[in-house]
This record gives sequence, structure tokens and C-alpha cells, in this order.
Amino acid sequence: MTEHTVDVSALSPVEKGRGALEGLRVLDLATMMAAPWAATYLADYGADVVKAELPGTGDPVRKWGTQFEGVSLAWKTLARNKRLITLALNKPEGQELVRKLVPEFDILIENFRPGVMERWGLSPEVLQEINPKLIILRTSGYGQTGPFAERPGFGTLAEGFSGLAYITGADDRPPSIAGYPLADGVAALTGAMAVLAAVYWRDVNGGKGQVIDNAITEATYRLIDYTMLDWEKRGVVRQRSGNRLADLAPRNTYQCSDGHWISISGGTQAIVERMFRVMERPELITDPRFLDNETRLRNVADLDEAIAEFVAKHPQEEVLRRFEEARVAAAAVHDIKQVAEHPHFQARQLLQRIDDPELGPTSVTHVHPRLSETPGGVSHLGGVMGQDNESFYLDEVGLSQEEYQKLKDVGAI
Repeated sequence: MTEHTVDVSALSPVEKGRGALEGLRVLDLATMMAAPWAATYLADYGADVVKAELPGTGDPVRKWGTQFEGVSLAWKTLARNKRLITLALNKPEGQELVRKLVPEFDILIENFRPGVMERWGLSPEVLQEINPKLIILRTSGYGQTGPFAERPGFGTLAEGFSGLAYITGADDRPPSIAGYPLADGVAALTGAMAVLAAVYWRDVNGGKGQVIDNAITEATYRLIDYTMLDWEKRGVVRQRSGNRLADLAPRNTYQCSDGHWISISGGTQAIVERMFRVMERPELITDPRFLDNETRLRNVADLDEAIAEFVAKHPQEEVLRRFEEARVAAAAVHDIKQVAEHPHFQARQLLQRIDDPELGPTSVTHVHPRLSETPGGVSHLGGVMGQDNESFYLDEVGLSQEEYQKLKDVGAI
């Protein structure tokens, strides 16, 4: 163990249970984050996900983000629970191989620019003629139609284009984007949800396969869609307000005397009144500036000043204890190390241990949300490119050694 690693041997080993999606087969042709991430969610619940990468170069995520001894840590989590093959969709032999594979899968996931699959002879019409029950998840920056459809789309761009970045950040600072691929994560969730809706309609309601148009910009916009009604009904274009929320006060982070931070949400009038009592400022309950949420929003700077003054006098642990005893909604602001070490997350088994051939004993995030009867789990993290080629193409697809070698020779696999 090197000095910059953490010993995770005390974590409980992963126990993988039966998954609710066992029997569902997914062909993951996508790259980078949003679309493959959707496939990862399905794999967590037991779906058999076969992840295809371009021979030689592989998924760009392998070279993306932080590396540990030459291995992408983002790749390890993104490709967990997936079988890994290589397949060149840009070659005629690879395209023919996709058409050969399609009858054996329930779901196909791709995120090429709109029109690319069509140029390769792999349009939804072609694929669903081969397999009418096939569900196709198409994830792109701006969707399959519209004047921006063929533009490159990434989560960073989606946060700006959707309106999310404009309302994120301090009012005297530029628009902010998250320090993590937030929009990709949101689109992954919406994509996985839509796939399950399509599966239900197909398998329970007598439907057929269908195409899901999952635009990252629209998935991100859905997070802030009620701000559209602010503009439509009231003529208000929401602006940046830092940690404050235009709908609720108080709502902010406050620094304690020991330098740590807490967050507070005044979700109800009763919570706010209890907070004022804990602050030993009961007169604020009847203060005309703070009588209700509407007046507090108008005087939010004064409100934050009063709360910050109280919090700054006490260490984090004491502030949280006082608020907890009075049932005031507050929580510590954690960094990732504190998340890993917190007794609540430990009791919830947020992190479990898996022995990875490249990383050694490694923490793995528990499947979430958890199902009581079919929890699923993590059998392995992302591995070596093409590691399942032979078992998949020879044993499962039924290629002969001669066919397999020929595809390798032309660079199709």
C-alpha cells in the first residue's frame, strides 16, 4: 500500500444478491459518460450488459480523469458489472456483426451524433426490422431532432445550454458549472428510467420495441423546469443567488468557529421558529422582517447575518447538537473523506470492499436505491479492454475460430 492510498480492508466484502433485471440483455455501444452510465445502473440491478469498445483505442474514459498506476478510476466505476468486448462500428464487418447480435438483446444503447448510426446502416428502422422488440436508447447533447441536433454535446455544455449554470453561483460571479459531470449523471438516470418504462410497456402491456430520444440538455433542464413558470406567469428570469434559494429562507451554508461548515434549510415555519429559540433570539419570531417565508425572502441578507453570527460562535459539533435537540434541519458540509468515515454512511454500508485485479482491495459504492428482495450488487469493476472477447464471440455468439480471427485481422474486433 502506497502512502496516498487508503486501507479499505475493514469494509464489508461485497455480497451480490439476485438482481431484479436478471434476464435482461443490454448491448452498450456508447462512450464517455451519460449513456454508458445508464447501462451501469441497469447492470447494478442484474442486467447482462455487454460493453463494446473500439479496438485499439477503447472508450475515451480509459484515458479520462485521474489515473492510479495507469488505470482510470472513473472507468473502474463506469464499467462495473459489464462484460467487455471490442467492436468497430465504423467498419462494414463490425456493422454486420451488430446486425448479427441484435436479435439476442433487449436493449441497445448508443450516443453517437445523430445521423451516424444511420450512415453505418444501423438506423433504428434497420435494427428493429431485425428485432421488433429491441429498445434503443439514443443519448445525445441536443436530441435527435432540431437545428442543434448534430452539434457535439457534453454535460458541461448541457449545464449552460439548459439554463442550470445561469442560476448557479454567486450573484456577483460568473455562471457556475458543477465540479463533477452532473448533467451526464442526470441524463444517465433519466435514460435508465426511460428504458425500464419501455421494457414494462413491451413486456407487460403488450407493446413492442421503441426508440428513446434522451437529450442531455433536456434531462438537465427538467431539474429546473418550474423556473420556466416563474418567467411564463410572473415575467421573472431567475438570477444567481449563491447558496440561497429564491423559494425558501433560510437556506445557506454557515461557517462554525472551528472552520467547519453546516447547511441549514428552513423548510417550515415551525423549524425557523425553533431555530430562533436555539439562537437565543426569540424576538426574531415576531420581527416584521422574518414573520413568514415571504418576508424572510425579502430580508434574506439580514436573516443570514443573524444566523451566521450565532453559528460562528460555536464549533460544528455543538451547533449540530443544539439544532438536533431542537429538531432544526441542519447538517454538516462534508468532504469526500468525511463521507467515507461518517458513522451513518458506515451503518448504511455506503461503501463495501471488492478485490480488483488492478487496484487491489477497493471500496465500491453500494447499489442505490436498494431493493429488499432483489438488491443486485457489484460483481467486478471495469477491467481490461476486450477481456471477454473470446468467451463472448466464440462461446456465446458461436463464431468459429476462423471467423473470429478474420474479424480480428480486419480490425472489426
